[in-house]
Amino acid sequence: MRFDASLPPVALQDVPAIARAAEQIGFDALWTSETTHDPFLPCALIAEHTSKLQFGTAIAVSFARSPANLAYTAWDLAAQSGGRFILGLGTQVKAHIERRFGMPWPESPVAKLREQIMVIRAYWDCWQNGTKLNFRGQYYKVTLMSPFFNPGPLTPPPAPPQMSTSGEGGDVIPIYIAGVNTGLAKLAGETCEGFHVHPFHSPRYLTEVILPAIEEGARHAGRKRRDVSLSVTAFAASTPDEMSLARAQIAFYASTPSYRPVMDLHGWASTAEKLSAHASRGEWDAMPMLITDEMLSEFSTADEAGKLASALKERYEGIADRLTLYTAFVPGQRDGWWRQLARDAQGRGVSEPGRAMRRAEPE
Repeated sequence: MRFDASLPPVALQDVPAIARAAEQIGFDALWTSETTHDPFLPCALIAEHTSKLQFGTAIAVSFARSPANLAYTAWDLAAQSGGRFILGLGTQVKAHIERRFGMPWPESPVAKLREQIMVIRAYWDCWQNGTKLNFRGQYYKVTLMSPFFNPGPLTPPPAPPQMSTSGEGGDVIPIYIAGVNTGLAKLAGETCEGFHVHPFHSPRYLTEVILPAIEEGARHAGRKRRDVSLSVTAFAASTPDEMSLARAQIAFYASTPSYRPVMDLHGWASTAEKLSAHASRGEWDAMPMLITDEMLSEFSTADEAGKLASALKERYEGIADRLTLYTAFVPGQRDGWWRQLARDAQGRGVSEPGRAMRRAEPE
């Protein structure tokens, strides 16, 4: 499987050194996130200071931006990098969209994200193939593109290995979306090249809930599950401190009401309710102790440092096409361990997008 890294929340001045080190270590891609920094700005630096490393957003908050913003930014990054950029989008949750970004929450998040993707691809199709920009939907009406604002085609058009062959004409940059529940997983199967799995998951949740939803969406659109690369971010621990961190993060995510189905599947709804109550009162220190060892084992992988790659391989065999550890990559900290982990994960896993999901479908 492809083994990727996540960029830590650092200042832009630190990004070039991290990007070069990630490429030297042997990671397949470097993902940026939208936490304390804008996720797109580091991408320009990653493109400039590497030559083979793929990179992308995991994720950029889509509902905080217009489709035009996303289309132009992705186009420039794809052009700068020779097609190594992957646009990863996520909806975030209602409270953050309304109270952190000051933007409206849509009546149907799935419908709005679908339209955003369609509008983005309408821009790309216009720029790459000269088609007329004319999209009219529930959330967006986009009909104006004069030559002054048209960046022109990507030359040559990029064709990264993650791209589906079933996309429409303007689909020249792969789009991944992230989610926890079935609605967005179905949308990924219907229209995207990849799906970013939230770190709060279990293998059982992926095989019983997420993968069937992706397959349903793909079947509805006349596609196959192999057209969608499953990119998994996983909690992994080889030290007591890492286990404590994983426990705390699992407690935080499990307190989110929209992520409740993950806990419900395992019969832990009452614990999720208690976690939500603690979170609403700001009682963060009380939450990790509610995550039992059984829960920790379901939602994270723990083993000795030298055996962690094998444990991850066993856990995600037949599920993941790309794997990223929740622990961010920091150069100079366990470089040898990261290098060996990347080598083991890549050498012993599946090697093409969608192959993990291909096993269950007939040729």
